[in-house]
Parts: sequence; C-alpha cells; structure tokens
Amino acid sequence: MPKKAKPAGTGQQEGPVPCKQPKVEAAGGPFTLNFDSPGGFFESLISPIKTETFFKEFWEQKPLLIQREDPALATYYQTLFRLSDLKGLCGRGLYYGRDVNVCRCVHGKKKVLNKDGKVHFLQLRKDFDQKRATIQFHQPQRFKDELWRIQEKLECYFGSLVGSNVYITPAGSQGLPSHYDDVEAGDLLYFPRGTIHQADTPPGLAHSTHLTISTYQSSSWGDFLLDSISGLVFDAAEEDVEFRAGIPRQLLLQVETTADARRRLSGFLRTLADRLEGSHKLLSSDMKKDFAMNRLPPFHVGDGAALSTPGGQLPRLDSIVRLRHKDHIVLTVMPDQGGSDETQGKMVYIYHSLQNRRDTHMMGNEETEAHGLRFPLSHVDALKQIWNSSAISVKDLKLATDEEKESLALSLWTECLLQVV
Repeated sequence: MPKKAKPAGTGQQEGPVPCKQPKVEAAGGPFTLNFDSPGGFFESLISPIKTETFFKEFWEQKPLLIQREDPALATYYQTLFRLSDLKGLCGRGLYYGRDVNVCRCVHGKKKVLNKDGKVHFLQLRKDFDQKRATIQFHQPQRFKDELWRIQEKLECYFGSLVGSNVYITPAGSQGLPSHYDDVEAGDLLYFPRGTIHQADTPPGLAHSTHLTISTYQSSSWGDFLLDSISGLVFDAAEEDVEFRAGIPRQLLLQVETTADARRRLSGFLRTLADRLEGSHKLLSSDMKKDFAMNRLPPFHVGDGAALSTPGGQLPRLDSIVRLRHKDHIVLTVMPDQGGSDETQGKMVYIYHSLQNRRDTHMMGNEETEAHGLRFPLSHVDALKQIWNSSAISVKDLKLATDEEKESLALSLWTECLLQVV
C-alpha cells in the first residue's frame, strides 16, 4: 500500500532552502504507462496518487515527490534520454544556444560555456568531462519518439503546450543556481509554478540525467481574460450604440485618465460582465489558434500519410459521422480574417494540429502555420452538434438545406477531421 503523503516542511534557514516535498512511495507490482487516452495516461503517470487528489491537494499548491521501486519503470525512464543519444543527435545539425547550452554553477551564478555555431560531440564531451559542465538539451521531443508520445498526450490532457528539457550533470557538479521556472513542471517530482529549486549530482555517480516536462505557461485567468475581452467588446459595440460613442476630446493628451473617463470605463466593464453571464458564445479565439498552431501533431509511426489522407467512406446525407482526432481540434468564432475593416463579420474557424511540424515544437522563433477550415457563422450550431456528439447523422445537422449539410461533412472529411462510422 502507498504511504500517505506528508505535508511539506515550513522551517526557514539562511541560504538556499532545500525543497521538502510530500513523498509517496509505492512498492511492488509492474508499472506501465497507459497511452489509450489522455486521462488514462495522466492517471498512470502520477500513480498511485489519484487524479482528483492531485488537483485538489497539490496542483498549484505544493510539491509532490512520487517514488516507485519498480525496476521496469526505472529502465523505462532511463531510456527516455541518455548521454549517448547526443552523439547521434549532434550529427543532425544542433546549434549552441538554440538546441544545447553548456553551463556550470560558479559561486552561485550560472556560467555559460557555449561555443559558436554547430555542436560537435567530441567538444561537448570534453567540456562535460574536463570542465564538469552540465549539458542542457532543449525540447528533446523533437527527436525522441517516446517523449513525443508522452508530451502529445499531456498536451491533449491539459489543453496547453508542453515543453521539455534534459539536464546531464557530471558527478560532484551543479549546472544552475537556485532558481524557479515560470511554468508548471513535473515528472516523478512535481513543482508548482515559481518553486525555487536546485539540482546537483552527488559524488560517486558517473553523471545524472533528469528530464523536466513543463506546461501551463501563459495559461492563467489573466491571459484568458485578455484573449476573451476583445470578442466581448466587438459584440457589444455592434449592438450597443454607447460603445460606439466617441471618447472625450483630447483624452489621449491627458497625463492621467480623468475621473469621468474612469467612471465610463467601469460602467462598460460592468455591462460586459452582465452580457457574459448570460452568454453561451464561444470565447478565446487567439489562445485557441495559438495552441493549435504550435502544439505537437498526433503521435504516429511512419511518415504520417494517414493523418493527411482522408480515409474510409465518403460522407453522404444518410451517413453517420464522428470527429477524428478530436483532442487535436479547436473550434472558435473570430472576425473574418479575410474581410476588410469595413465589412468585417464573424466566421467559425476550426484549427487542428494534424499537419504541424514536430521538429519546430516549442522552439519559439520558428515560424508556424495555422491549419484548418472556416465556415459562415450560420454553421456554428451544426459544428457544435458534431463536436458534442459521439456520432451523428449528417441529415440531422442544423443547416437550412441538405446541400449545406453534405458540403459541411465533406469539407471536414477532406481535412481528415471526420469519418463515417
């Protein structure tokens, strides 16, 4: 039986504070990760902690250390990334700064030892052995299939981008000073956002390798509010003439906003809050689009032709259909991206990650492209029907004509988002 999690300590002391985590130990029994569904995967990842317990007691609250005495699990985690993997990866065109950092913690400060240009394994190994430097490898899921498989499932589960880094540190060395990461991080050791921590390799070991998996960056209520407010204002301005009235003359020339202007803005915000309370409209357009554009494609073996080629029967009016890859699709309503400012109306957009590039995942400065479809606003109810149904007849879609119903199904099928059951 697993031992009950113990509360974290609260004692204070000078210097870096060691992070005391509630610990859960589980002994005996084989361990396997469940890749059948995103929820099943996460449950197996944090086992024996229950998902409900994790989010109620630990998520964004306190660290959690889960230790399992299972040789099969230890072997599995060791295969996720090894020092020897870098030899082959260096031959694929890695660059200092972008892909790899070489660093040491000297007198409590990070010292970067990067060279210029491409990374050569012999030089990397020399710095590792002779300078006792830590090797930090960015976003290994771009190259390691099992990490792609893991992080793709986590992105489906959290609905947020999931990145990773590998740190390989020689014995008796430390790569980074005490710090915190502005993300939710975790694997066997879970850190809430902002937890100050450090890692070093004790003497007696050849080296240590640890993998950080991070999520929920830029996914706060503040981020969501900033993303949603523009759509609320757009709708209000269309329907309420007060929102279209001009601001006071020379308001923008004032050093401080006038008391009258603040009262008017406060009133508008209260009006928006009242409108939102009774609304069932889709919110958050840019965050949804950004997530779909930058996340991993579905995990697959081979060249991925099955993701970009429609399969099965062609949908007809009497067909029963359902979504494919639903966890990789977002549905939103946005101003028409192709319309002029004078005639800009709203359209329904479907974005997906089926054609995303794995090799640019979480690399920031790499250009990404949005993949998906757009439909008239009149199609929103029919698309919600498809989204909310495990299966639905094409002829039951809420559209004016049979031709529109069949055309919608065919468009989704051609984009590889729909299948006939």
